[in-house]
Amino acid sequence: MIHPETIPSLVVADKNGTISDIPSLTMAGMSNGQFVQPDALDLIPLPEGSELFVLPGRIPVGYDRTTRTPRFLSDHPSGRGEKIQAVAAFMAPAHTAILSSAFKTVDPSAPVLPLFAYTAVGWQRDHFWVTAFRSDPDIRQDPRQFKQSLITRETRKKMAKAKGNRLIQHLGKCCLTYGCPAARNYFLGRWEAPLPTSPVCNARCAGCISLQTSGCCRSTQDRIGFIPTPNEIVEIAVPHLEKAPKAIVSFGQGCEGEPLLQCTTIEKAIRKIRQLTSRGTINLNSNSSIPDAVARLAHAGLDSLRVSLNSVQPSYYNAYYRPVNYHFEDVRESIRIMKRCGRFVSLNYFIFPGLTDSEKETAVLFDLLASCTPDLIQLRNLNMDPEWYIKTIGHPPDERCMGMRTWLQKVKETFPNLRLGYYNPPLNDTI
Repeated sequence: MIHPETIPSLVVADKNGTISDIPSLTMAGMSNGQFVQPDALDLIPLPEGSELFVLPGRIPVGYDRTTRTPRFLSDHPSGRGEKIQAVAAFMAPAHTAILSSAFKTVDPSAPVLPLFAYTAVGWQRDHFWVTAFRSDPDIRQDPRQFKQSLITRETRKKMAKAKGNRLIQHLGKCCLTYGCPAARNYFLGRWEAPLPTSPVCNARCAGCISLQTSGCCRSTQDRIGFIPTPNEIVEIAVPHLEKAPKAIVSFGQGCEGEPLLQCTTIEKAIRKIRQLTSRGTINLNSNSSIPDAVARLAHAGLDSLRVSLNSVQPSYYNAYYRPVNYHFEDVRESIRIMKRCGRFVSLNYFIFPGLTDSEKETAVLFDLLASCTPDLIQLRNLNMDPEWYIKTIGHPPDERCMGMRTWLQKVKETFPNLRLGYYNPPLNDTI
């Protein structure tokens, strides 16, 4: 893994969004709202396919190279009186943050940041660097795997052949309008294909990307507006499982609510799928709030369950998910049910530096790992304004944390058989 020789320079943006660096200051990061000077081992080159965001109403924070103390900049050090803004990186998939972007909000009217992850970024030797690590070697969503002309052609072709299938038409919009990587891979006939089913949810997540009720900011995509029939689902799933390499089909997508609320439809679809093919993996991405529904789907032939968690501490979980008619213990019971059925379980664990690696969170996580024995942790970045998230869950600013690299090493040492990654793995891979 490539790391910089020294800590990169702070990067800032002017009022027009033009990004430049300030060599006299090193970049900074943030952990639970506290400023941190990163170590060289925390840094990797900005992954291909990542984006840089300007953070309106927020000034950049850097470290003085001599005193190693933080400095807050509202004007460019050139002395021209030019106002500057903070900058963050939104990383390509399969990369996990070690530190969030460092900034200070100075404008009381500054908007809440959109629902993306904000990683610390700096500049050195003609390269941007981010505080992160590659968490999964799988290339399924790497930008080099997507050629837009081919995607457009194959999507339109499949949509034209299946005009009566509402789900295929919906995925076409996800692919061509939002650039959903899972939808793209479905139309390209490979890897993991999405099967959204539910227009409703039993949680009101503060960071929901398909239906925003928290009032923090706009959702980033439209939620599916209908419940597909089992036959519409089967028309997508069976050909994909039969022909795609490393084939997976997944219920529970960013463009829907909670799929367990459509348990009857999904159960019928799974049984029909398995009547027609034994190949590939049938997966469910879920808040795992209804253990009885999970049991029904496991008995119908569900192979794997991915459980979404921002925290394993019930108070923080409840503050983020705002569950309706379920409790965190239901989530734990769903994991236990899948494991009793001999199925695969992943934790879709939203990484937030300063909470994830806190001593208290780690202790509770280790208890869950020991008692419920999931197979994999997917190290997904939390997509939410860091300041808004801390305020939403009420996480104290003085909570002790060990650093994400130390946390990762501790997880590996304590649970050597636990897999770590970013994606749902294929479990029945025949190609």
